[in-house]
Amino acid sequence: MQPTRCRIRPRRRAAALASVTLLTLAVSTSAGSGRLMAGAPTAAGPVALARSSPLGPCMISGPLGVQMSEGIPTPAGYARSTGTVRALNLMVDFSDAPGQGSALDRFGEFFPQTTDWFRTSSYGRLDYRPQAPIDRWLRMPKSFKAYGIERGAPFDPGYRELVQDIVATADPKVDFREYDLLNVLITPNAGPSALDTVLSVTFAGNTQAPVADGVPVANASFVYSRQDDGSGSYAETGYRVLPHENGHVFGLPDLYTQEGGGSVGHWDIMSEDWGADNDLLGWHKWKLGWLDDSQVGCASAPGTTEHVLTPLAEPGTGGKLIFVPVDSKTGYAVELRTQAGNDEAVCKTGVLIYKVAADVDTGHGPVTVIDSTKDSGGCTRSPNVHAELSDATFSPGQYFKDLRTGIRITIAGTDTKGNHQVYVTRGRPTTS
Repeated sequence: MQPTRCRIRPRRRAAALASVTLLTLAVSTSAGSGRLMAGAPTAAGPVALARSSPLGPCMISGPLGVQMSEGIPTPAGYARSTGTVRALNLMVDFSDAPGQGSALDRFGEFFPQTTDWFRTSSYGRLDYRPQAPIDRWLRMPKSFKAYGIERGAPFDPGYRELVQDIVATADPKVDFREYDLLNVLITPNAGPSALDTVLSVTFAGNTQAPVADGVPVANASFVYSRQDDGSGSYAETGYRVLPHENGHVFGLPDLYTQEGGGSVGHWDIMSEDWGADNDLLGWHKWKLGWLDDSQVGCASAPGTTEHVLTPLAEPGTGGKLIFVPVDSKTGYAVELRTQAGNDEAVCKTGVLIYKVAADVDTGHGPVTVIDSTKDSGGCTRSPNVHAELSDATFSPGQYFKDLRTGIRITIAGTDTKGNHQVYVTRGRPTTS
């Protein structure tokens, strides 16, 4: 199966100038002998759960035609998302775009920040180890222009040729079998500025990629330019394009749409990754295997159930996620977001409610955040955050009701530790 192209990221300066992602459906069911082949089937999320288990009804899934689904479990073919992950980093330049400065300086734009971000987000369950076995610019045999890489370029022919040349140039010093994923850090002067055109892409689960040391380079992210407006304002957070791209390598879809971050806003790095820091949704943390099954409440039974949510950013035990299935493909997720960890830029803490659709493809809006204060204008003033949804969280005394299904989610109160009490009622559909 040839790689397919997903929706191109909209060209917007505010909150949308991040990575376009080109992805392929993971079809491999074998972990193989090499790491870049794919992660083991047990690497991402609660794959061992039976549909008859208490959480079974909440393991929504989509049709096979969905390129990169929000469904649980994540299919085989992507890189592992728990345990030790070894990331091969190659800094690449071209005759018409020679690397400026040290290649290790380019490496230093992303590390150790990316490692720290994943450690914090995963509660230490992802031990992300970046390695740069070649400490100089890896010069490609063709000019950058000759590869024909531009915004939204497919894998063939340009990227296939580039990967082949990267492998041929690096292979004498690199054993690709030792790594779980590949980051190609392109010299920033190759191609346009990220302020003008987004080139960063990821090819994930690509079993038809060129082979290196006997295994296909199946999970690879390519990062271009710098996500900086030139003022230095985002110098400390510009690295976050890489956690976003690697999120695809782990099987996560794009949450932005053609209109930008309007459906999720700044509540997940797969939606907005430029500017102020932000974390992943609780649903994604469960999908990646960073939350225990005991931390997830599945509100699938009729009647009213009571739940206690602890802050998502805080490690340790306690309920982190409530899921309310609507059907086998969709449902509502509920979590408590606070100003901590990777969520330090949250301007309104509280309970976040969002709808997850496993049958909606990457880049088409598989997640929709419910705005508790619609048309408020939001509470953030960051130029790279979708402001309207920044104050979407619900506070004690507020509730959300889906009139079509009769599902009601009520935030009842808090305790002295800041935990939130939530009631989920599965009632009859109503028109008011």
